Formats: sequence, structure tokens, C-alpha cells
Amino acid sequence: MAEILVLDDVEDAAVLIKKILEKKGHQVMVFTDEDLALRHVREGNHVDLAILDLKLRKMEGTEVLAELKKYLPAIRAIIMTGYPTVETAGQALNLGAAAYCVKPIDKTELEDKVAEALANK
Repeated sequence: MAEILVLDDVEDAAVLIKKILEKKGHQVMVFTDEDLALRHVREGNHVDLAILDLKLRKMEGTEVLAELKKYLPAIRAIIMTGYPTVETAGQALNLGAAAYCVKPIDKTELEDKVAEALANK
């Protein structure tokens, strides 16, 4: 299955996503710090899909996505937020995010969005 990076400043949220996606057979790496997530990719670790919270401690998820694209241009991404706006949705989609989801996201919607993002790779 896929290598998935999850970045959320709320560890419990990231761990819940990890549990859901591992049951689908994916390898999931969880990060709560932007620098560590970016270092993981810079060190040459392969990632098929990034699931990024929009509001992080130091950066926005869209900024992290832009950085990830420098190292993995084909990476797929899902941006999640509890604070949706038309502006951030447009920004995420312009950067190539496969989906922009409003938190809290339910299990079925998450599984569906991940499957769609990976199928459209």
C-alpha cells in the first residue's frame, strides 16, 4: 500500500488518523513538528501522500506542502482544517492538494479521500 506522512500539531488527531489508515494496510509516519516532517522527506524517505493540518505551530499546512513538493514533486496531499476559508481552500488546491477537508473528518470520509488521492496519482 502507500507510505503516508501525517502532520498535525495535535498528536491525538494524528495518531487516530494513523490507526485508521494502518488498518487499510498503509505505512503511516506521524509528526507533530513541521521541521521533523520536512527532515524526514529531505533525508530521502519516500512518501506517497501527505495529510497536513492547515494550522500548525510554525507554518501553515500549505507552506509545508510547498516545501514537500520541492523534494517530491509528485507527492499527493490532503489538507485538513477546523477553520475552512475559500482562500485557504483555493491555495491548497493550487498547490496540488488532492482534497481539502473540514475537521473533524469521519473515518469513512478519510478512507475515501485517501483512496481517491492515491488513485489519482
